[in-house]
Amino acid sequence: MRIFCFLALLAMSAQAETYTLTLKQAIDLGLTRNPDVTLAKLDQIRAAQGVPLAQDPFHPHVTAGSGLAYNNGMPLSIEGSAPSVIQARASEDIFNRPQHYTIEQQRETAKSAFFGTAQKRDDVAWQIAGFYLDADRANRMIETATNQISSFQKVLDTVQARVDEGRELPVDARQAQVNIARARVRLSNLESDRDIAERNLAIALGYTANDLVAPSAADRTEPVVSPDEAAAVQTALAASPDIKRLQSLLIAKGLEIKGTEARRLPQIDLVAQYALFANYNNIQQYFAKFQHNNGEIGASITIPIFSGTGIKTAVAQFETDEEHLRVEMQSAKDRITMGVHQSYVTINRAKLSADLAKDDLDLSRDRLTLALDQLNDGRATLRDLEQARIDESEKWIAFYDAQFNQERARLDLLHQTGTLAAAIQ
Repeated sequence: MRIFCFLALLAMSAQAETYTLTLKQAIDLGLTRNPDVTLAKLDQIRAAQGVPLAQDPFHPHVTAGSGLAYNNGMPLSIEGSAPSVIQARASEDIFNRPQHYTIEQQRETAKSAFFGTAQKRDDVAWQIAGFYLDADRANRMIETATNQISSFQKVLDTVQARVDEGRELPVDARQAQVNIARARVRLSNLESDRDIAERNLAIALGYTANDLVAPSAADRTEPVVSPDEAAAVQTALAASPDIKRLQSLLIAKGLEIKGTEARRLPQIDLVAQYALFANYNNIQQYFAKFQHNNGEIGASITIPIFSGTGIKTAVAQFETDEEHLRVEMQSAKDRITMGVHQSYVTINRAKLSADLAKDDLDLSRDRLTLALDQLNDGRATLRDLEQARIDESEKWIAFYDAQFNQERARLDLLHQTGTLAAAIQ
């Protein structure tokens, strides 16, 4: 059983792949392979196919068959037609206002599906960027955390030697051991975060959950955002696929109301029929004139006289739906405006934090240089030097956090304005 489990794990690991991509490559690949984008495209195709389906009544429909039958006595009709060897019927809508509005409504529905796909693409690009940043952040911090464990180990060795010599208390050695354990827990958590982020990134790019997508070591170009918040709000409102989708649905609902009201109008259909009769039985005894080929062409006109209360009630329901869409659209505009404002606030906060983290890091590096000089002069111990390195590694971790928070805030603003995929180079 153990051998079987080992072989199964070996087979799974052999099938897993690791792909190293830049952020732009990841987004470009995700926009073509992501399952959610694929499903949205299929919904868009299905909605577009509804347009020719709605146009179908305005195209000729021809059926042919036979009404051949044996009759005795007065010739009876079969489905409204006299017994015939061959019969054909053609029909086509000429004037059908409800169906006309249905066609226009279906076109708007197809547009809304297109905007829905665009919205899904923007959301997927933002999701991929988030997973990518998480994986890159964890990857960089792992290197720093590993070096930090090495420094903690050197401190422990120094402290333990001093404890053995009676110049340090045992509690100091215990503290050094706890520091190593804490650093190892941090490293383990970072490795788990990287694993989860790289697996989520692989799934978002259309790979399997066993695959990994690792961020490229190449430096990324800092995304450029507009300094003008008001202009960014207008760009976000104008480019928002969600607002365009709601606008299209609102137009479609208006067409649905018009189509329902148009059910009170007459409907005209073009109708043509042909029948080939056979001279059999006693059919000539009941008709003064008989001929084999018979046909007619004309129009079928239907005029509604009393439509009941259904149309009025349906229009009232559709008007309620229309008002619901208007409220939803205003809510979307307010949400986008607030989202852009919040992004600018977050960017400003992240910049201040990044500047502070950079100054703090520079200070710790100066202290490390000072500790090195003091060690060479005999005014500092190796323990002091390693403690300075530990402090510097903590400042590096804080600096990485501030850096990634700033980049995430910028990418979030690009997502709000709908320019994320285009801005990533």
